[in-house]
Amino acid sequence: MISQAQFQQEIDLIISNAIREDVGDGDHSSLACIPATARGKAKLLVKDEGIIAGIEFAKQVFAYIDKDMQVETLIEDGSKVKYGDIAFYVTGASQSILKAERLVLNAMQRMSAIATKTNSYVELLAGTGTKILDTRKTTPGIRALEKWAVKIGGGENHRFALYDMIMLKDNHIDFAGGITKAIQKTQEYLKETQRDLKIIVEARNLAEIEEILRTKGVHRILIDNFNYADTRKAVKMIGEQCQTESSGGINEKTIREYAECGVDYISSGALTHSVYNMDLSLKAV
Repeated sequence: MISQAQFQQEIDLIISNAIREDVGDGDHSSLACIPATARGKAKLLVKDEGIIAGIEFAKQVFAYIDKDMQVETLIEDGSKVKYGDIAFYVTGASQSILKAERLVLNAMQRMSAIATKTNSYVELLAGTGTKILDTRKTTPGIRALEKWAVKIGGGENHRFALYDMIMLKDNHIDFAGGITKAIQKTQEYLKETQRDLKIIVEARNLAEIEEILRTKGVHRILIDNFNYADTRKAVKMIGEQCQTESSGGINEKTIREYAECGVDYISSGALTHSVYNMDLSLKAV
């Protein structure tokens, strides 16, 4: 995964670009009717149930817009919330609060939805030893927020992007001329470019798993679209030789049984691509 410094750079870019997009040359609605000297206070009101996420991000947004704004946190990221809860109060220039409002709400509503869904999967996996992973099936431009939300919900982050881990999937394998060639070419590339990247290889059947295991140096095998019986066979074949990950249409109804097959990880794009925003509101008080 990328470093914390790299991750923070992504967050900074999201904030600056979102403010550029939303504010442009000025919030003329506020500039037209609210004096620059006016001060106000607002509350983040929860109008839903689930896991709250994005409070720390909201603080960064407020600080970016106006360093004089102050946030009083009542509920921390990752907490369960219900209708009527107040997550925080923000105090400062009224124009600044309104300038930040939409970005804070858009981000927190989506992050909270992702954290809530992730947490529901984590609860389904309780006691199995299997961890839930996100994927790259994220909203373009705000991947860092969505992966942050997965962590808040109790999940684990997969690779951040194409540059921080090698994942040889079916198309890579087919274009490279087979599994063995794909792995060998990858290992040669990493040596030539002096890159230290972990290698994950996707297997479509048990025969491909056998071929992967004959080639050393693979960090994890992606057991993709296997049924329960074959997943159990695959886990037994792999043993302690490398990590195991199941994927491919796994949902709330099937995740527990896949975990009980003994895989180390289950990855799910649904954590980020199939969620409904939590209902939140920023109201003047």
